Amino acid sequence: MPGFTYPPERSRYSCLGGNARYDLRGISAGFTVVEILIVVVIIAIVAVMVVPMMTSAASVQIRSAANMIMADLEYAKSMAISRGQRFSVVFDTTAESYQIFEDQSGTLVPIKHPVKKGFYYKINFSTDGRLNKVDIVSVDFDATSEVKFNYLGSPYNGSGTPLNSGVISLQAGGTTATVTVEPVTGFISVAD
Repeated sequence: MPGFTYPPERSRYSCLGGNARYDLRGISAGFTVVEILIVVVIIAIVAVMVVPMMTSAASVQIRSAANMIMADLEYAKSMAISRGQRFSVVFDTTAESYQIFEDQSGTLVPIKHPVKKGFYYKINFSTDGRLNKVDIVSVDFDATSEVKFNYLGSPYNGSGTPLNSGVISLQAGGTTATVTVEPVTGFISVAD
């Protein structure tokens, strides 16, 4: 048969075996939109995970310490209200610590920690690895380092007179935070 060869010749765009090309489009260069979007999404996910890790440990620690002090002051205030008894929080700036006491007619009795069984309610930033960068710079409850809460939750200074101002200043690295106890109401807030 004239013009008939064995094996038959194959077109360069044929999808049949042998040396035939399997790409019907020819050679392509570049990336598809889907490939680019996948790469962008992966980069965004990695950025979301890495950026929080890049914040300084000091700023995280000072925020945690300020929130812890605020929560512990609230705890002492709520204990005073619920038990109808004075509770005191005494700060020690040199030891970077504070402790909660039950005030029984002027005698301070340390209370047990509600979570750490067998321990007194004493917080020490210098020995706590999570908060060791935090310094208690100053404590001023009308020139004392102690705040008392009565059965109504009203704050008093260490000498037993109604509180005029209560401020605790914290520092870690170059970051500062202030915990404030308002007179009369005992409202506690944190400011950077």
